Amino acid sequence: MMQEDFRSLLDTEAYRFLKDNPRLGKRILLLEVGGSHAYGTANQESDIDLRGITLPLPSDLLGLTEFEQYEDTGTDTVLYVFSKMVRLLLECNPNTCEILGLDPEDYLIFSPLGRELWERRSLFLSKRAIRSFGGYAGAQLRRLQNALARDSMPQREREQHILRSVENALEDFQRRYRSFSRGAIRLYIDQAENPELETEIFVDASYRHLPLRDYENMWAVMHNVVKDYDKIGKRNKKKDDKHLNKHAMHLIRLFIMGIDILERGEIRTKRTAEMERQTIPTASICRRSRSDTKNIFMPSGLCWRPAI
Repeated sequence: MMQEDFRSLLDTEAYRFLKDNPRLGKRILLLEVGGSHAYGTANQESDIDLRGITLPLPSDLLGLTEFEQYEDTGTDTVLYVFSKMVRLLLECNPNTCEILGLDPEDYLIFSPLGRELWERRSLFLSKRAIRSFGGYAGAQLRRLQNALARDSMPQREREQHILRSVENALEDFQRRYRSFSRGAIRLYIDQAENPELETEIFVDASYRHLPLRDYENMWAVMHNVVKDYDKIGKRNKKKDDKHLNKHAMHLIRLFIMGIDILERGEIRTKRTAEMERQTIPTASICRRSRSDTKNIFMPSGLCWRPAI
């Protein structure tokens, strides 16, 4: 779709809330089509996701009401209130940084106040991008490694891979819980008790007076890694390949955006040229067999080895 087609969507019944809702309408600073359309990688099957920023009401500023973001699930539209947007930008959150990384003509709504924010976007950039963009990219890398490892590794090695993925996902928790004065957790691999496995991951955990919600969050992180890994074998190959290619694209995009922020002090969301070439300065491109789990495969059959 062309930009004019996206703008015409705002006049349809499905998007009428953008004009009628008192928290939106003329209070919207910026509105863009996010996701693959913003990255320059969209195809005919790409969804339309609107992302934007809106001003708070006077009652929000006075503390009489609270509001952080507006979501419309039917159209996959999300608008952040200005104060929350600033907090996330100061953390170099990738999902919010990319909202400010388009050219003015790419926005569906580009108000005068929105332009002022866009022109001053470099004020929010810092070395925090190392952790934020690196963390998001690391999550994409683990998804790719999990998918490729499932079909190519012996069960013993796959279990070791899952353990590393869980430990990576628990990085923040490990700092809090590894030497926790009220207990500790240890993950390790031993001879399997499950007759269908050769080895499996075991947990030794001992806690006293640990808040239930903290335990629940820690358990959820471990559970989700194993659950996502087990799902991979149940997907059909065509759909699975599409997911792998999508994760590979996001992995590269996040690394390049992080490099732009750290080296150039700029946010650039649209990456059409890099994705068409499928090459970047910090990558090594090679042709290898699909069983190589150290390399990330691109849609054309090329693979990308992260230079990290």
